[in-house]
Amino acid sequence: MAKKQAVLTDKVYRLKRRITPLSYMIQSKSTRKKPLLYFDGQTNRELRYARNQKSPFLEEQDGNAVLEPIIFESGLLLVPKSNPVLQEFLSYHPGNGGVFELVDNEKDASVEVESLDHQLEAQIQARELNLELSETLCRVLLGLNVSKMTSAEIKRDIRLFAKENPLEFLDALNDPMLKIQDICYKLFDEGLISLKNNNRDIYYNLKSNKKKIITVPFGEEPAFMLASYFQTDDGIEVMKILQTKLENLED
Repeated sequence: MAKKQAVLTDKVYRLKRRITPLSYMIQSKSTRKKPLLYFDGQTNRELRYARNQKSPFLEEQDGNAVLEPIIFESGLLLVPKSNPVLQEFLSYHPGNGGVFELVDNEKDASVEVESLDHQLEAQIQARELNLELSETLCRVLLGLNVSKMTSAEIKRDIRLFAKENPLEFLDALNDPMLKIQDICYKLFDEGLISLKNNNRDIYYNLKSNKKKIITVPFGEEPAFMLASYFQTDDGIEVMKILQTKLENLED
């Protein structure tokens, strides 16, 4: 049975950069300092692009190779179906998937649909949140002092955050650390614990106890580190004591 030949089509490649230069040249042949190789599962095969050759592999080319530069213009490279050797060369190129990628409209559309689904789901979830959880998210995600905000302001800010950061918002809703972090923010807000030494140390701020609880590693967020501590064996007992005092204040 004859092998079915692949249908040749024009292909477009794009650079994977946020900001693309007006022109960008990728490596098209091996050098001693920078080999251009493709591993086929057994050996590393040297690549070289020459339009007048039938193969992108150096050992399969003859001595009459005509070398051409491969240049992306404004971040794009159009390779017509009449140049299959370049298409094959680019598929083997080590920069494929990292430096550049094949434009796949169906894949792009699927990714965009998935993104739209996340946005819609986040908006629905944000709309259905009760005020207490909205306050928690405002404290944890936005670092806001909700005691100085109206309920309408809280709901607005959460819905705006969900719209602009749908994945982060949805992840936060499913994060078991969320409620613990909220307790930490409340403890700071109510003055039951305090930060000292340029926010490096967390202390009790009780009438009968002013001892240090933990030291915050450089660059870490105090509330997050305290929440992490509250998940340890020693920290659970500390959290229970402070949470009881917090509930007494709220009552």
